[in-house]
Amino acid sequence: MVEFVCPIVMLMLTVAFAAAFVRVVIGPTLPDRVVALDMAATIVVALILTHCVQSGSYYYIPAAISIALLSFIGTVALALYISRGGAE
Repeated sequence: MVEFVCPIVMLMLTVAFAAAFVRVVIGPTLPDRVVALDMAATIVVALILTHCVQSGSYYYIPAAISIALLSFIGTVALALYISRGGAE
């Protein structure tokens, strides 16, 4: 069952990543770009974890955790920057 579901999930995540990347590039405002970048990082984490499940190799889980933590810290930092009036 995993051999059938994982490629479908990876395809759907790839399409979602493409949509998020388009929003990062053409987002009209900085908050739109920040949210899209956070969503893209979350999708990358999901892709990594789906690959781990599909291959049975769990060596990439620390990388997924690191990406998730860096994404969270970056989002909080940019939110503080925006809230203090840094981006007009």
